[in-house]
Parts: sequence; C-alpha cells; structure tokens
Amino acid sequence: MTDTKNNTSEKDKIQYVAISPDMFQAQNNDDEIDLRELWNVIWRGKWIIIAITAIFAVASVFYALSLPNIYKSEALLAPADTDQQGGLSGLSGQLGGLASLAGVNLGGGKTDKTALAIEILKSREFFAKFAEKHDILPDLMAAKGWDMASNTVIYDEEIYSSESGEWVREVRAPKKAKPSMQEAKQEFEKLFSVDKSIETGMVNISIEHYSPDVAKQWVDWLIQDINSDMKMREKNEAERSIKYLESQINKTTVVEQRTLLFQLIEEQAKTLMFAEVREEYAFKTIDSAEIPEKKSSPRRVLIILFSLFAGCGLGIIIIFTRFFSENSQREE
Repeated sequence: MTDTKNNTSEKDKIQYVAISPDMFQAQNNDDEIDLRELWNVIWRGKWIIIAITAIFAVASVFYALSLPNIYKSEALLAPADTDQQGGLSGLSGQLGGLASLAGVNLGGGKTDKTALAIEILKSREFFAKFAEKHDILPDLMAAKGWDMASNTVIYDEEIYSSESGEWVREVRAPKKAKPSMQEAKQEFEKLFSVDKSIETGMVNISIEHYSPDVAKQWVDWLIQDINSDMKMREKNEAERSIKYLESQINKTTVVEQRTLLFQLIEEQAKTLMFAEVREEYAFKTIDSAEIPEKKSSPRRVLIILFSLFAGCGLGIIIIFTRFFSENSQREE
C-alpha cells in the first residue's frame, strides 16, 4: 500500500511539472491577447474618443477666451531700520543695567518690527482703514474686467451701478447690498500677498487685479499706509513714554534716578525726531511697483491642454465601460 501511494504521488509531481510550463505559457498568451484586444477596442472607438476630445477642446477654447486677463503688480521692500527700537523696550538693551540700579523697569527686549508690520498689513483693522480711506470696494467686489482702450474698470451692473455709485446686488440676510468689511477682507486676501525672504530679509508685496493701474496703485497705497501706521504707533508710544518718564522725575529726588530718566527722555525725543523726518519709516522701497504690461493669468494654453487630456481620458473610459458591459452581458 505504501509503495502504491508513493508511486501515485510521484506521478502527480511529474504531471504537475510537465503541465506547469504549459499553464504559464497559456497565461502569457491570454495576457497578450487581452492587451491586443484592449488596443483593438480603443481603435474601434477612436471616433468616439476624437469626438469627445474635440468637444472638450472647443469648449475649453471658448472658456479660456471668456476669462478676463489678470495683472500682477509687486514691489520689493527692505526694513527701514532693523536696529531701531521704539518705546521703552528699545532702550532696555542699552540702559537696562543702569535702570535696574536706579530702580526703573524698562520692560521686555527687542521686537521684530518687520514681522509686526507684516502682521499689521494682514490685519482686519488695517484693511478696514485702507478700504475706507481709498474707497476700494467697487474695484474689489464689483469689478469683472478692464477696458484697455479707455483704461477703465468694467463693473458688474448687477452688483454695483457705476453711474449712480450705488450697490444693487441682491443678497440674503445677514449680508447687505453693500459688502461688509469682513466679506471684502476675504476677497482681498485672494488678490493680496506679502512675503518675507528668510535669506535676505526682503519683503515682497503684490496685488492682482483686472486693471494693471489699480494693481499698481493699491501696492503704492499699501506701502504708504503701513509706513504711516508704523510711524504713528512709534510716535504715540514715544509721547506716552516721555509723559511717563516726566511723571517719574517729579516723584524722585535721587540724583542717579533723575539722570537716568533724563537720558531715557532724550532717547524718546530721538524716536519722535525720526518719526517726523522719515517718510519710509517701516520699509524702504528697493524696487517700486510698476504698471504691468503682461498678464499674470489666466494661462489659456494650459487650460486647453488640460481639457484635451480630460476629453481623451473620458472617451477612453466610455469605450472601456461599453466593452466590459457588453462582455458581462454575453457571459450571462
């Protein structure tokens, strides 16, 4: 019995070894047939693929041509004075030791004025003042294009009436016909960009808009307003510091403390002087904004190429879907 079983198992092994190469060869032939068949399916449905691709191409051309040009204006800025420190915090490094001996606390250390100015530029409060001061809401919320011949912004008359200067858009509560500053800020963030280079410390401010003139004007206004804002902040801080130091002088009779306080007042007076005479208080303009001559977007060629690939891919998917559905029906 044992010999019989061993002989049977050996025969099975021999058969398996003999059959296995044929099975693999058959599998390879099936794969090869499938690839050829798939290619034939694509070739038979080439006119469907061509038709769908052509439809996508024509639609993408009309869509790309309907998009208005967008122009980008930008300026390169440098921190006006990275070592200048306003207020009592700026004096702590120079006179901190003497002040501690005199019993005067000058507060914390240095502050990064460039980072502070950038965060102010991004703030809601700064934008609200900027938008109200320069009346940018129509160009921000209602513009839909730019007329090159007359160099004027084209407004959407269903949103804003350029003749009467009134907002006529229909919106649901809590929104109103005139956009709120919160709504306008969200739209402004899509057009506005400010970046600081880690390597050089330079700051780049850019604005995108349908009108190249508007883009350039907004960049100029932003630089002017942030310099003015930082100047007023430093000036107000210096004036408050001087008042505080003068009040401390009246409270003490210690000669060392009075000498120190007078030195602190002198430093604050220097800050006031810089604020009065320097126009570019926070940023110095290295490369000023210009009216762009070339559009930054849309990239119409990329839109058309993407549509061509999408149309071709959709056509192939439709062909294969039909092919596999027909095969499944035949098998059933």
